[in-house]
Amino acid sequence: MTQEHQGGDGGWSAGRRGVWSRLRLTSLRLRLVVVFGLVALTAAVSASGIAYWLNRESVLTRTQDAVLRDFEQEMRNRAGTLPEHPTQDELQRTADQMATSSQRFTVLLVAEDPDGRTVYGSSGGLNGFSLQDVPVSLREAVTERQKVTSNNASPHHLYWQRIVDGDAPYLVAGARVIGGGPTGYMLKSLEPEAKDLNSLAWSLGIATGLALIGSALLAHAAATTVLKPVQRLGVAARRLGEGKLDTRLRVSGTDELADLSRTFNKAAEALEKRVAEMAGRDEASRRFVADMSHELRTPLTAITAVTEVLEEELESEAGGIDPMVEPAVRLVVSETRRLNDLVENLMEVTRFDAGTARLVLDDVDVADQITACIDARAWLDAVDLDAERGIHARIDPRRLDVILANLIGNALKHGGSPVRVSVREDDAEGAGDGGTVVIEVRDHGPGIPEEVLPHVFDRFYKASASRPRSEGSGLGLSIALENAHIHGGGITAANSPEGGAVFTLRLPRDVSAQSPAEKAGGIGDEGAEGGS
Repeated sequence: MTQEHQGGDGGWSAGRRGVWSRLRLTSLRLRLVVVFGLVALTAAVSASGIAYWLNRESVLTRTQDAVLRDFEQEMRNRAGTLPEHPTQDELQRTADQMATSSQRFTVLLVAEDPDGRTVYGSSGGLNGFSLQDVPVSLREAVTERQKVTSNNASPHHLYWQRIVDGDAPYLVAGARVIGGGPTGYMLKSLEPEAKDLNSLAWSLGIATGLALIGSALLAHAAATTVLKPVQRLGVAARRLGEGKLDTRLRVSGTDELADLSRTFNKAAEALEKRVAEMAGRDEASRRFVADMSHELRTPLTAITAVTEVLEEELESEAGGIDPMVEPAVRLVVSETRRLNDLVENLMEVTRFDAGTARLVLDDVDVADQITACIDARAWLDAVDLDAERGIHARIDPRRLDVILANLIGNALKHGGSPVRVSVREDDAEGAGDGGTVVIEVRDHGPGIPEEVLPHVFDRFYKASASRPRSEGSGLGLSIALENAHIHGGGITAANSPEGGAVFTLRLPRDVSAQSPAEKAGGIGDEGAEGGS
């Protein structure tokens, strides 16, 4: 299947519309990208969260264990060598020595001097680490004496706690020298570890964003791969709906989409074959009707001549027709006339179906044309005309006469007198370059039943199924509508609120400027006979 490409502004507009159609909220492509993105985001966030939590615990636990191990070692080696009641200087000196360990933490030692006073030794100086910086719960746990049992060999243990001071994380620990001596507290900043963890969090966040972008690109590529055959199928279906029955899809692969393409091709091939058969039958039917109509015209011409002679005998004063035969002769005359009208109508319908109907345009006064139509059929006493002279239109006079004869004749036969014909101009927006002529034919009969209104212009349709035989052939209104269409106009049927049926004919004032006329069969010099 070939694709046509447009260039210039049209191609850019088409491309923009294509992008928007691919990105609209209801498109399958966008939904696939969103689903892929959500799945990737959930997986990335979960993996990043787990990785961050595991790394956080690992980093903090490793740092914490090293600091606590070093502090415990310093308490044993340095604070444990102090006397049970050290002096202020001894505590201070020992605290400074303990702070110089490899972990570089701050130390606070608390003890009672020989005079029974509480003395402090802090490696942070007077404004450094103090007892108020240690949580109360931690102090209570450190100073509380545990019961010595077989499972607990020491009355005091090392306790620790993580705290946050001014958005900075710290590790606080405390222990007491066993056997008597000072109580030691340690403060270690965890800010370097926090910075490392923040860097890790940023790295994981960037990795998550990249994973999301990658998943979106992957989803777009996958959607393109999956939806391209579907898009081609949609284009092919639209082309098939436009009547291009030779449309076929290029099939490759053995997956489900390839099977769908093969099924489409088979369906299109079957449809093309079926439509070709139907078109052939339709063409044969039209040709049969046309041939039959032409073949009937020759004997009808002779029969019509005979019936005219018989009609003259009927009207003669000499009474040349036997009174017993007169009804039969009148029936033959009327039925011959009816048959002649039917043949002419069939030929006209055949021309419309074949697209060979032509317009012979002329500049006419619409009021004069309507008057001539009514006068030619001796309807002057039964029709009221409301039309101002001077409304001119460039149309086909003969076809307008056919339309008017059918509409007015239909109103006189099936409606009620008087029949009123009115003409007006419509220069409203959308009425065409030269405006529109509107002709209304209204009767005062019972109106048209609602169930009949949609079918009044159907061929061979008659409102009463119990009266299939009537003077009309059921083609008059259909031919009138076709004549209106070839002018680029139309006819509508409705019921008037005051009673009766109203047929409204709309024709452009300048048919030569209307493209529908050209499409309907063109404008030329060839005419066609039409019946009412």
